[in-house]
Order: sequence, then C-alpha cells, then structure tokens
Amino acid sequence: MQTGENEQALRKILDMTRLISMMLLCLHFYYYGYHVFKLWGLTNGFGDKLMQNIFRTGIFDYFHTSKLFALGFLCISLLGAKGRKNEKLKCRTALYYISAGFSFYFLGCFFLIALTAPEKKLVLYILFTILGYLLLLSGGTMLTRIIRRNLSSKDIFNTENETFPQEERLLENEYSVNLPAQYQLKNKFRKSWINIINPFRGILVPGTPGAGKSYFVIRHVITQHIRKQFTMFVYDFKFYDLTIIAWNTWLKHKHLYTVEPKFFIINFDDLSRTHRCNPLDPKSMNDITDAAESARTILLGLNREWIKKQGDFFVESPINFLTAVIWYLRKYNDGEFCTLPHVIELMQMDYDSLFTLLRTEKEIEVLINPFVSAYLQDVMEQLEGQVASAKISMARLSSAQLYYVLSGNDFTLDLNNPDDPKIICMGNNPLKIQTYGAVLSLYISRLIKQVNQKGKLKSSLIFDEFPTIFLNNVDSLIATARSNKVSTCLGIQDFSQLRKDYGREQAEVILNITGNIISGQVNGDTAKQLSERFGKIMQDRESLSINSSDTSVSRSKQLEYAVPVSKISSLSSGEFVGIVSDNPDCKIQLKTFHSAILNNHEALKKEQESYQQINPVRTISSSMVERNYMQIKDDISEIVNSEMERLLHNPALSHLVIEKKK
Repeated sequence: MQTGENEQALRKILDMTRLISMMLLCLHFYYYGYHVFKLWGLTNGFGDKLMQNIFRTGIFDYFHTSKLFALGFLCISLLGAKGRKNEKLKCRTALYYISAGFSFYFLGCFFLIALTAPEKKLVLYILFTILGYLLLLSGGTMLTRIIRRNLSSKDIFNTENETFPQEERLLENEYSVNLPAQYQLKNKFRKSWINIINPFRGILVPGTPGAGKSYFVIRHVITQHIRKQFTMFVYDFKFYDLTIIAWNTWLKHKHLYTVEPKFFIINFDDLSRTHRCNPLDPKSMNDITDAAESARTILLGLNREWIKKQGDFFVESPINFLTAVIWYLRKYNDGEFCTLPHVIELMQMDYDSLFTLLRTEKEIEVLINPFVSAYLQDVMEQLEGQVASAKISMARLSSAQLYYVLSGNDFTLDLNNPDDPKIICMGNNPLKIQTYGAVLSLYISRLIKQVNQKGKLKSSLIFDEFPTIFLNNVDSLIATARSNKVSTCLGIQDFSQLRKDYGREQAEVILNITGNIISGQVNGDTAKQLSERFGKIMQDRESLSINSSDTSVSRSKQLEYAVPVSKISSLSSGEFVGIVSDNPDCKIQLKTFHSAILNNHEALKKEQESYQQINPVRTISSSMVERNYMQIKDDISEIVNSEMERLLHNPALSHLVIEKKK
C-alpha cells in the first residue's frame, strides 16, 4: 500500500543500506592503510580489537572483497530509489557516469603499488575510490530518473496502430474483378487481394486527379471483364485513353466469346474513326414515355442547372415541348426521320407550321395544347419562356459533325443482345464537355433502357468522370441491374462534384446504394463519409503520467476509426481504401481494405507499346458531312411543305392549320 508510513520506512531502510555500504568502504580504507593511519595517530586499542573481530569474517581475505560488498550494498540502496523524473535524461549519460565510476573505483588500487611515499599513495587511492563511488551513486540515481517507457516514439503518426487484417485470399468467380495489393499490418507488409466478387452491386471509384483511378482500377475492370466474356460500354472522358485498352483487349480475347462481339466507337472529333448511331432509333421507342425520357435527358444534359429545378414550370414546359417534337417524328412515316438532327431542325420552324404539324398527332395533343393556346392568345412572353429555352439549347447541337454521327444507323444500342453482342466505346472531349456530354447522355440513357432487361448477356458499364454526363435515375440502374447481370462502374473525383452536377439527394443515393467502393485520395466531406462507412477497429492506447517521485503508464483499448479522415486525405497515388460486398455463397469477413494496388509497371508499359491503333471505320470528306447536313434540313422542309399541303387540301383536317393574323 502506498501509505506515507511505508514510504518513510522504505526510505530509512535504503538510507541504512547505503550507510552500511559507506562503512564497509571506510573499514576497507582503514584496514589496508593501517600503517599510515598509525603514523597519523588515528588508531587505538579498541579499534584494533574491533578490526580483529571483523577480520575473522573473511571480508578482508582478498583486497577487492570488501569493496565488492560495499558496491553490493550501494546497488541495493539504488534499487528502491525514486528520483525526480526528467524527460531530457538519456540512458547513455547515466551509463557514462557508471562506466567512469567503475574505472575510478577499481583502478585506484594501482596507486598503492606506485613508487612514492605511503601517505601519498593512500590519499590518492582513497580520493580516486571515493570519486568512483560518487560517480556510481550519481549514475545509478540518474537511471532512476529516466522515464523507462517510450510511448511509440518512432510511430508519431500512429500508422502501425491504425493497421488491421485484410483479405489475403484470391476469391475469383466468373464475374469478379481481382486486384493484387499490399498492406501494412503493424510493422510488416503483407500481400492481399481486393476481391470484387459481385460487381453487379455497383463499383464506385472516387479519387482526386492523379490518384490513379484509371491506371490502377478502371483499366483492370475493362481487361478482366472482357476476358470473362462481358459485353461492355465504356464512357471514355479523355478519348481515347480507355478505348485503346478495350480495343486491344477485345482483339486478344474476342475468340473466347460464344458469339464474337463487334466493336463500335462513337467519337465526334475524328469522323474517320467513328461509327454512326441514331439514339432515337424508332425500333427502340415503343411509347411516348421513351420520348419523354429522351427529351428530359438531352435538355438536362444541356442545362445542368435544371437538374436541381425539376418540377418547375419553366423546366417541365421545354421538356414537354421537345417530347412532342420527338414523338411526332417517331409517328411520322413510321419513324423514317426520327433522329436527333431532324428533331433539332423541326424545332426551328416557324410557330405556324410547327404547331400545325404537331396538332395532327393525337397522342401529343395534350402536351402541345398549352403552347398553341399561348400562341393564339398572343401571350408571346410566356411562350418564348416555354419554347425558346428548348430551341436555344438544342440549337447548340446544330453541327455538321454531330448531325453526321447522330443520323446514321451502323449499330443499335442493345449491346448485350445474345444474338448480336457488342463492345461500345464513346469518347468525350474535355474542351467540349457541355455539347458532347449532352449528346452522350442521350446515347447512354437509351442504351441503359435496352441493356437493363432480363434474358440478356452479362454486361459491364464503365463511366470515367461520371459527373460530366447526365444520366437520369442512375440510382435505379444500380438498384435493379444486379438481377439483370449489369455491372456499373462509376469514376468520380469527389462527392461534392457529384452533388454539384446531380443534386444532393441523388448524389447521396448513389453513394449509399453502391456496394463496392475503391477510393483514392479525397478530401473534406468525402473523406469524412468514407471514414464513417469503413467503421472502427480496436486500437491500443497508452498514457504517461510523471510526478515528482514516480512515473505511471496506463494502457487501454479503444474503438477508433479504421481509416481516419486525415489518412484518406493523404493517400499516395496507387494507394486505395475501400469496402467490398460479398455473396451468400462466398462470405468475406474482412471487407474493408487500406492497401496499395500492385501494378506490374514494366509489363503494362510493354503491353501499351505493343498496342495496335484503332482501324479507321471509313474514308470521310468534308463534302460528305456537309451534304448530310443539308439533306437533313431538306428533309424537314419537305415534311413541313408536304404536310401543310395535305392539310390545306383536306377539308376534314384544314381546321388544324394555324394561321395567326399579323
């Protein structure tokens, strides 16, 4: 018990032990310097008799025996000593004192054999021995003042304490993506695997620019899924970084498919290396809801600020107007002119002709009536607010190059059709995000509608820089695609970017329903949300308390975040944190990981150097593109003229013709 009485008793015992040590040392000096003490007159009969009794104990049989006894008692007195702790003291200093003390304490005997006067020899011997004794006493006391416990002084960032076991098994199936990795467990580095055994639950790959999303993760999703006979769609933001990987992987493994897939590319910059495809293909538009969805996608893609205003009058009105135009062309002559370029040109017609044509289609009468009423009642300010915003937005797509790609029909978007599988790559241009992104959004929206169906082949949808396009209801795609064997991989830079472009609610849903997350370096709210999602682990905690007489160290275990926010914010390129999902037939206990993905850089470099360039699709000239552009304009003029002629000469339909008085 740490009572005051016990401490005082212990102190007295230690003092007595040290006193015995000093007395033994004094007796040693007296015995071996007896002749000198006698010359000095410091001896008497009582002392001689006392020394005779002590001599019989054998303590003076050997020269160093008494000194060793004195040293032993000194050490015993130091064992219980409690010096004032000093954090600046080091063991090295104390050991220097002790080493010097031993030297003086035992080597002082050489003075006794020196050729000099006995008195001088004894005085020097006593002085050196006492000096050695004091140095030993100081060094021993100094050791008691040193803090004996170093609290992880080498691990100042708590790195080792924040490590945890990770999955080291390779768990592979016919759908999985498996990434070799290396992680730290305490002070050792171990090999591990990031096993995405169920990619159909969604793969989210956040990471700031340069974090290694494409090089360490997305490229492996592409190559491994093609090797496993997936049909595939790749949205290549920086065309053609990912397309060239998909192209060469397809060349190498296309023979493995039951039905060899075809490879198609959509690219608006190099028309010689692009296929043509009509996203408004009439065969894929079964009812007016398909037209409404297409209209919403293209207008929200062109006006990203409208995404957060869905439901407003001046947002829904342009969407309804565009829906009416699309569905009219879908119904006209069985959809012969149902393409986006024809829709754009028809929208630019004068109101008399445009509204007259649209009124002829009964299915869109309910959509077009508010616009016709506003026009007939000369409420032009309201009408312009409803219609002009759609016309102006769509006019930005009036380009000969875009018209050429959008008006062709080289392939359909049902990429996972068992009879006609495809690998489709679509390229964007960072310098033309607004324009190209809206068109690509329409392509992707129509593609997903056809892909996310039962009875189709397994497919993989890969989106690099996903926020640069608008995909309406992407959350429902991730939620329902699992049962239809559709894998979705979304690459983003930060959740704040997703919130800015998609709105807070939809961004939160995308984050929360994604089953697999592989995140590189991210900051702020993104890092905080990920850290909370990864959960906590049991970590060791130690605390040090120093007072005037003692040092106390307490150890405990405490739940702390497995991957703190600061750790996620400081990840190196190629270093990822995340969590994976499992299957009922393949349980994964260690789902969370914090590791560096291991790429064979030399092998990848050689592979890239051996890549074959993408073959040109066709030889194209500017005159061909221009002729196609003019042909579309002529088609719309012909439709308007012929329909107006038909209505004017048919008494049963002439009432539909609108001729507003000037």
